[in-house]
Amino acid sequence: MTDINQRVGSFINFLETASREDLVWIHGYLSGKLGFSGGQTALPAGGADVAPKVSRFTLAYGTETGNSKKLATALAKKAKAAGFQVKLVGLDQYRLKDLSKESHFFLIVSTQGDGEPPQAALNFFEAIQQADLDLSAVHFAVLGLGDTAYPQFCQAAIDADNHLVARGAQRLLPVVKCDTIYEEEADKWLADVLKTLEGSSSSPAVTQAVLPSPAPSKEVYLGEVITNINLNDAPSSKETHHIEIRCEGDIDYAPGDAAGFVPANPVALVDRVLGLLGSDGEETVTVRGLTQSLRETLSTKVNIAFLSERVIRKYAELTFLTIEGPRMSFDQLLQIHPPGSVDRAALLEILDPIAPRLYSIASSPASHPSELHLTVALHNFPTGDGSLGSGLCSAYLNQLPEGAPIEFHIHRNRSFKLPTPERDIIMVGPGTGVAPFRSFLFERDALGASGRNWLFFGERNFVTDFLYQTELQDFLKTGVLYRLDAAFSRDQEEKIYVQDRLRENSAELFQWLEGGASFYVCGAKTPMSFDVENTLLQIIQNEGKLTADQAQSYLDQLVEDGRYLKDVY
Repeated sequence: MTDINQRVGSFINFLETASREDLVWIHGYLSGKLGFSGGQTALPAGGADVAPKVSRFTLAYGTETGNSKKLATALAKKAKAAGFQVKLVGLDQYRLKDLSKESHFFLIVSTQGDGEPPQAALNFFEAIQQADLDLSAVHFAVLGLGDTAYPQFCQAAIDADNHLVARGAQRLLPVVKCDTIYEEEADKWLADVLKTLEGSSSSPAVTQAVLPSPAPSKEVYLGEVITNINLNDAPSSKETHHIEIRCEGDIDYAPGDAAGFVPANPVALVDRVLGLLGSDGEETVTVRGLTQSLRETLSTKVNIAFLSERVIRKYAELTFLTIEGPRMSFDQLLQIHPPGSVDRAALLEILDPIAPRLYSIASSPASHPSELHLTVALHNFPTGDGSLGSGLCSAYLNQLPEGAPIEFHIHRNRSFKLPTPERDIIMVGPGTGVAPFRSFLFERDALGASGRNWLFFGERNFVTDFLYQTELQDFLKTGVLYRLDAAFSRDQEEKIYVQDRLRENSAELFQWLEGGASFYVCGAKTPMSFDVENTLLQIIQNEGKLTADQAQSYLDQLVEDGRYLKDVY
């Protein structure tokens, strides 16, 4: 009893000197230990049960294109203006050992590909799946950014929410899933978060949360293909098509946006799969709760042209086969590795659904009313039988004849927009990355923007692969393009890339940045965008006579100011 009294006395002495934040943390920790859910237990005040007000919390973000970071930064500013202390941190910089020590942790995370978290958030997601992680002292809520056009809408946010609960964390609000237009819903989420932290005597915080309203449906446009030409000349190893689509009315989009298309599998491919399955395609099947004919399912619901690594791994598990080698189409997989007696429905269930594919819009609403232009490179890959396979959507779009009807929707990209007309812009767009910059140039030309435009373009060969060469040279002649620096990697023994052209023009480029120019990058994420960013950091460091840390801070400020923008894939 004496030991207990001594411990109680020491604890009371500690409480008398503890700060309010210390008391809040202790409250959260004890609530978790005792099994109470967030918001249901309160520190006594005047005999009334009043939930404590929390004044400090962590707001973390996981981002791929920058939207989650931009949103988290905006929400953190609003929370600070409301009197809260906010620790804002990216998941790639977050110290994972600190998670179990958090009192209140809020997460904004985007979803990539087939429901995957951003690359920068992978370590965090791996950490919260560890069974021995105890997060019972943590109170949390998750906001997801996604696109309802994809079947795994906001799956990363859903997974994060589930993993945190599984580790004992206390959910304060239901997970909120936002579509591409997310500002209003995000503001409401923040209001609910702050209301929860301020405390309420009426009911537990979790019951005060309001579920998000359904995301607005995307308008589907019906257009007609009016032009479909290959921009590459023989004997190029590439095939890049310029496609023009015309609609009856106006198309609501802005330069920097993308268009989403849902492709269908080629008829010949569907027929080959049906033959290998021994079916005429008329039988009905149920896949993911949808019942229809086998032919229709193979045509429009599941991707049989380009199997993901996940599908091949699941197929190997179903058939007890060892499958090695390059990726392949479904007919090649069935032929090279017959499924034996495996149930047909089980085979179809493992296939990836056909998801919309996004392509940067290459036209300008001011210059091309009622039209939508695309720049589509045919994606080829080696297959299991030694031939070349093609990406589903790129092959689908590039073979469309003039006059063919086609449906699409607009995908807003609010983090890749033109600045005010008087600002200069620097654009780095090798290959099909030039598409949105074609839109930028036509738009600025039509609106008479006074800001200068500098384009860095790269491809393999000048003669065969100079996409939009005539248009770009015309823009130079008329002054719409102030400068055009091109890099053709295979026209000489030593390969030259866009980052080399950036380095050659480092002094003038830095002057443009110092003068307020915005810097854009579009194209392949790996390795191009990383090489360009590293080169840009070197230029900032050398020309600004800065340390490496100062150069990084300079670049971070460009991002913060909305002057360094990337659309990479």
